[in-house]
Amino acid sequence: MGVSELAVRWADMLDGAVAPTLTRDQVEELLDGFCPRLIEAVRGTGDLSVAREAAAALVAANYRDPLAVNRSVFVLCKDLVETVCPEPDCADYWPVRDRTIELAAEFAAEFTAGLRAVALAEQETTLSAALTAAREAEARRHLSEARFQAIFEGASVGIGTVDISTGKVVDVNNAMAETLGVPAEDMPGRSVADILGPANIGEAFGLFQRLLSGEIDRFRFETEHTKPDGTHTVIDLSMTIVRDSEGRPRFLIGVTVDVTDRKQLADQLWYDAHHDSLTGLPNRLLFFDRLAAASGQVGVCYLDLDGFKEINDRRGHTAGDRVLCDVAHRLRMAVASNAVVARLGGDEFIVLVENCSGQAELDEVTDSLLGALEDPFDVAGLSVRVGASIGTALVDTDATAIDELMHAVDTAMYRDKALRHRGDPPRRAAR
Repeated sequence: MGVSELAVRWADMLDGAVAPTLTRDQVEELLDGFCPRLIEAVRGTGDLSVAREAAAALVAANYRDPLAVNRSVFVLCKDLVETVCPEPDCADYWPVRDRTIELAAEFAAEFTAGLRAVALAEQETTLSAALTAAREAEARRHLSEARFQAIFEGASVGIGTVDISTGKVVDVNNAMAETLGVPAEDMPGRSVADILGPANIGEAFGLFQRLLSGEIDRFRFETEHTKPDGTHTVIDLSMTIVRDSEGRPRFLIGVTVDVTDRKQLADQLWYDAHHDSLTGLPNRLLFFDRLAAASGQVGVCYLDLDGFKEINDRRGHTAGDRVLCDVAHRLRMAVASNAVVARLGGDEFIVLVENCSGQAELDEVTDSLLGALEDPFDVAGLSVRVGASIGTALVDTDATAIDELMHAVDTAMYRDKALRHRGDPPRRAAR
């Protein structure tokens, strides 16, 4: 598959995902401009930032549906790999696949950021228009009341007004009723606390009281909401005081937006960007984030599987992937709750032991990890064995800068590798 064919394949996958602002030919031309750089990135000769550029370009072209992300990641992780390594036994297969996973993570992260920026901009625009129309209604009632009413009734976001002297709802539009799960005709004359109910009022109650007292002019936050029928949603809630031309408070205006789908998509994209797609373990990015956030003394165990290459060579990558998944499961079950198991790529795994009590605990973890791999693995009915060589590091994060900490971990890892390559028995390298 060539560069142009990859772009056509990508465009084919995006068909039907959304109605873009570009024609089909323009979509292919857009993707064709990124494909050569994406190929260079997975070959290790280009910058992975091209994935973020491609994601931003697709969001700008109105690809804002979760299906566009799903299909793009599929193209990056499958078709892009096959373009660079058309044969399964390609010598660069594993490095290319690992770089492709990193590329897909960069793409997903930028797509998430782009969707959030677009959603917030749209919400701000709607709120600004509603507030502008509301203020004009006080000064130029005959002209702006019709404008506000049109925005109020036709808005896709929920809008409601509240009497500032009583704290009771004056009017709401249908979008507000749908967001809260309460009929529009049941809300006027009731307090906000009564409408939301005790299970939902939470933080909003304190902020609403500060708004009524004049302590603050506005507030905005995201909160979980349970509708009367038991449905759980996430809403973006904001409230603002509307003042007259002399600065006196006239009424409150509230805006609600159901962001459940966006929140779920953002959570899924974050998960995909921070976890290994094959084993489900945290990936390199999430591991080093946890390492950077750790405090006190931590232990690190680096595992390099022994005998795995032979399985790949003799049984194929499908069998190898099955073994990697089984290894990941065993390692995860072998450690305590204060340990994080991650996959760095290929047959390399790493374990972070937070709040590690000392070398004795780290040795126990190491023994548990080795013990977890003692039993043979089943590969298509055949019993195979996979071992591991382990390098360890014990560091004090309070006294060690993150760069030094990571350098110490790397040093321990590569020192252990060197010993194994010389034929020496594996040992724990500690700092």
